[in-house]
Amino acid sequence: MAKKMLEVKDLTTKYITRFRENIYAVDHVSFEVEEGKTLGIAGESGCGKSTLALSLMGYYFPPLYYSGGEITIDGRNISGLKPDDVRKSILGTEIAYIPQAAMNALNPTAKIIRFIEDVIHAHDPKKTKKDIYDLAKERFEILNLPSDVLQKHSVELSGGMKQRTVIAISTILSPKVLIADEPSSALDVTSQKLVIKMMYDLMNMGYIKSMIFITHELPLLYNVTDDIMVMYAGQIVESGSARQMVFDPVHPYSKGLMDSIIVPEEGTRDAKLTAIPGTPPNLKDPPKGCRFADRCKYVMPLCQTSFVTMRRFGELDDDGNAESQRRYRCIVPVHELKETFKREGGLRNTGGAAI
Repeated sequence: MAKKMLEVKDLTTKYITRFRENIYAVDHVSFEVEEGKTLGIAGESGCGKSTLALSLMGYYFPPLYYSGGEITIDGRNISGLKPDDVRKSILGTEIAYIPQAAMNALNPTAKIIRFIEDVIHAHDPKKTKKDIYDLAKERFEILNLPSDVLQKHSVELSGGMKQRTVIAISTILSPKVLIADEPSSALDVTSQKLVIKMMYDLMNMGYIKSMIFITHELPLLYNVTDDIMVMYAGQIVESGSARQMVFDPVHPYSKGLMDSIIVPEEGTRDAKLTAIPGTPPNLKDPPKGCRFADRCKYVMPLCQTSFVTMRRFGELDDDGNAESQRRYRCIVPVHELKETFKREGGLRNTGGAAI
């Protein structure tokens, strides 16, 4: 069994508004990422993906607050640590974060090498500038970034070059877990390919041990991740392998997401894309039952009143390990959902198709 590089149990974080209202943007989330694996996180805007990414680092700034649960990185529990301890011993070395619009995160008045010096000195103040430059030069060249970039300002770089530079800076200390939040959304297709290849090169060369990839681009998740986890209104509603989630989703929300993307497979030329009606619930006062109930076409009265927990389904693996089973959050049994999808003609042929 592969080593667990990241393990999250019942993580709950909230925003506190100026009116002292609690908004639980991450609500009892549990999952794990094994060494050498990549997890994709999907969901609509506002579902909690980026808040989850920030929460995983254990470094909270108001109005975001830690509420409960555990975050364990390579056997080390980082939950509830003081901000200074997190900054000095966790960020950059145990876990690193590439934020949305990362290419705009670079101060245009400073040279690239200055950012790297700041990152390294935060953990090792005695490191000389020469040692830092030599390390940065070697790392940039390994990742096919010209070493002269180190002496340039961000305004001298293209969008794709800025993005790759931010990734190189974020991973200069070889973190065990890398979180990439929409790392390629603002790039053209060619630059997207370079950025994603660079991230996988980092993992293949051992500079990072595992990766979490957050994006709205579901076809991209299918091609670059091992597993996919779908979030809705602060909760996980389904998780499984990338292929299972794209071609055999069981939660109605996951099914709606997958039906909203184009899949270039045989027999789908005339297929029409569908949209999920309605809007997500207000998390200031979330529904008592299923949070997707108001938008679900399969809703029953019990859905709106009963709290729904995550349920496991599927066969055990060859080692009899139940942890490999898929999970979903719905009161309807899996076989009933699949039968309904089949009657509607919604199950895709998985015979070798790729997105």
